[in-house]
Amino acid sequence: MLIRTVRMTFAPAHQERFLTLFGGVREKIQAQDGCEHLALWRDARYPNVFTTYSLWRDEDALNAYRHSDLFKATWAETKPLFAAPPEARSQHEV
Repeated sequence: MLIRTVRMTFAPAHQERFLTLFGGVREKIQAQDGCEHLALWRDARYPNVFTTYSLWRDEDALNAYRHSDLFKATWAETKPLFAAPPEARSQHEV
């Protein structure tokens, strides 16, 4: 099992745009082969900071999603909304 977190800081004016975008693709991401779970967290202190938390069968499944048209289109719409570079981490449960 691969655990993937991506911390994203958005310009305050773009928070709602991101939430709308994510809401429109959430089920499609969850339907990707190998995606076992997907959650979106909002920082308790900084409301313009979000983290996606996803569980993938393995690194190959995550990479297949990252190379998909869905990811490319979603990332292209999300990237201009950032106020700071995103921070992605992958971990294996031990």
